[in-house]
Amino acid sequence: MAHSLIQRRQEAARARVEAYELSLRHVSQRTRPPPDFKNAIKEARRGFEADVVRDGQAWKPRLKTRDAARLRLGAARHLFARYPVAEHLEQIWIDSAGLGTHEIVFRKRWYIAAAGGSSLYGAGASEWLSRKEVHAFLNPLGKVGFEAAIWQAIARTYANDPIVAMQIARTGITRTPRAEHGFWREVVRFFCAHPTSVEEMDDLRDYLAACHRRDPAFSLKGRPLASLGRRMREWHRDLAAIARIEVARRRAEAARHNHASADASWPGAAIPDWSWSTSPKVRSKREEFVMVQLRTATDLVAETRAMHHCVASYAAKCIAGQASIWSLRRRAAGTVQRLLTIELDRRHVAVQVRGFANRAPLSEERKVVERWAQARGIVLP
Repeated sequence: MAHSLIQRRQEAARARVEAYELSLRHVSQRTRPPPDFKNAIKEARRGFEADVVRDGQAWKPRLKTRDAARLRLGAARHLFARYPVAEHLEQIWIDSAGLGTHEIVFRKRWYIAAAGGSSLYGAGASEWLSRKEVHAFLNPLGKVGFEAAIWQAIARTYANDPIVAMQIARTGITRTPRAEHGFWREVVRFFCAHPTSVEEMDDLRDYLAACHRRDPAFSLKGRPLASLGRRMREWHRDLAAIARIEVARRRAEAARHNHASADASWPGAAIPDWSWSTSPKVRSKREEFVMVQLRTATDLVAETRAMHHCVASYAAKCIAGQASIWSLRRRAAGTVQRLLTIELDRRHVAVQVRGFANRAPLSEERKVVERWAQARGIVLP
């Protein structure tokens, strides 16, 4: 009897040990594969075999990362670089999302020329930049992207104050088509001679783009900043009126055809709406901040009326999937107040953040926007 009791205890102990070892096998991490250096070399040299300065098989990196993008950059440095270059030139090896094949090759060519010690001016940059501007492009002020570095370089040749050049590099001018480079160079020169805020430069950019589309010979020569501002505000009012008329026309047309709704709408960005509440001790002082995507023409017109800006004119971009428009609102004590209007591009980058009458966001509003950006993966300027 005693012997069988001891056996049962031993068997129970063995069972517990086996169960514990089994649980350890279940929770233990699987062995991760080693970094794929061969594939990184293969991806980096594809299409640029004639520009290689080192043997890919001689690459013996000490990289611990398994991130394919970082490995690809390391491979590009080994294959093509004799000299270090600025981050904006290297970024193409890490992230090329949203860029066409031609643009990807174009940026890699510039990297290879600069990192290899060749003349970037002679390698094709002369089509857009002077020699002085090429030097500024290779040595930018602060952290900038590829296109921003180009326009910052151009602005630095015209502006006496480097801060003005840095501000221009933060405007939408950096997203203008390269085919219109000549016109926007004139615009940059104008802003260097007539400095103003980033917000006003962006507003004027929209107006000047419309002027250039209507008249390719449009010039800024002899035009004062104040006069352009007045014309821009008139243009914004005209756009808002046209948008309201278009909504009314659609409704009338739908009514004639017995449609249930005549409001132009679009799917919008695949990002859910967002809300955040403060938590004061007194419930009556509680505030809720809501970020809502505007997906109809009626919503855009209402936002334009309430905020006194021209967001209604962005309906075409929203319908084409090139942008999404968001409204930050505050709910408190039974009232709703519109605070900011935000434009995101198709890569979920905040292009514009504006308050009433196109003012810049207040510090407290900016903090709320940062919470939203962090929660939804938005990139802020």
